[in-house]
Amino acid sequence: MSSYTTEQENFWAQDFGKNYIDRNSIKDILPAKLKFFSDILPRVGGVTDIFEFGANIGINLHALHTLLPKANLKALEINPDAVKELRKNDWLKEIQEGSLLEKSFPDQADLVLTSGVLIYINPDKLEKAYQNIYDTSRKYILLAEYYNPSPVSITYRGHNDRLFKRDFAGDMLEKFDNLRLIDYGFTYKRDPHFPLDDITWFLMEK
Repeated sequence: MSSYTTEQENFWAQDFGKNYIDRNSIKDILPAKLKFFSDILPRVGGVTDIFEFGANIGINLHALHTLLPKANLKALEINPDAVKELRKNDWLKEIQEGSLLEKSFPDQADLVLTSGVLIYINPDKLEKAYQNIYDTSRKYILLAEYYNPSPVSITYRGHNDRLFKRDFAGDMLEKFDNLRLIDYGFTYKRDPHFPLDDITWFLMEK
């Protein structure tokens, strides 16, 4: 098993990340994810390849494959057990095991997304995460994360310094002058038809 430079990366690469897999089911969450991406995809055009940072077992990618069956879908995931699950899908064009913070990624994609990933990154390393997301995107960036107007650390399942909220999209819009906000929205855990976690999403374009 790889050893990473931050406590947060190692936390997700090891047993806690494995337990996270057991708490999530593609069958249970897929309908809500289909609704989620059905609302967002009409706002982007000409997307032929998509890269997800922190794909876990691929719930987002399953929804995207259903909606865009001809798109080339690529994934990066830090937990080796989740990577094994991803590799069961022959429609995934590329699967990398590793961290968003490790290196630059040579291949660009029309749309790059994170969903509940930046909230687990060490705040001191976010600049590297933002840069890799920006560099990997050819045109669109979708961030779906917990939002807070100012940075805050939240105790997560009894663990300190493992979950962080902030305005991730605002950070990126300030960092990169040629990014513009296309749209944003919110998913709600009490939605009567398609409940998802309380996530705020931001769609940006280069």
